[in-house]
Amino acid sequence: MAAAQFTRRYYWLHHFVVTPLSLVLAIYTGRRYAAVAGTDSDDSRIWFCLVALAVLLLLTVVMLRQHYALKLQDRLARLEVRQRYFELTGQRFQPLEARLTLGQVLSLRFAGDAELPALATAAATEQLKPAAIRERIQDFQADPMRV
Repeated sequence: MAAAQFTRRYYWLHHFVVTPLSLVLAIYTGRRYAAVAGTDSDDSRIWFCLVALAVLLLLTVVMLRQHYALKLQDRLARLEVRQRYFELTGQRFQPLEARLTLGQVLSLRFAGDAELPALATAAATEQLKPAAIRERIQDFQADPMRV
């Protein structure tokens, strides 16, 4: 049971504060606007603006979920480079990876199999920027599936 508590991860501000409050705000202002809708009064204009802001806030909070998907894609891309490096060299990638930034690792994944080991070593020893890594790639392997 102790291990199970580490498998779930909640971002408390997002999951338990901002999202519920945004939902409550959108529902509350929507109901208040519905009560005065159709009248050409200042109250109806104010409540309409508040409803619009509440819905925009709720949509922004929901779009934050995209952040989680991108972090997952980064983890998968890092694992892809580790696996390819191991398959090509028979050695673990972690010693090199410890000297690379995430951007450098993500740039290495575009390299073809023939040039990946040498380029990874060069990126770690010369501390190449991600753009410089991509410029050195001769056999560029595009990834059209990344969001």
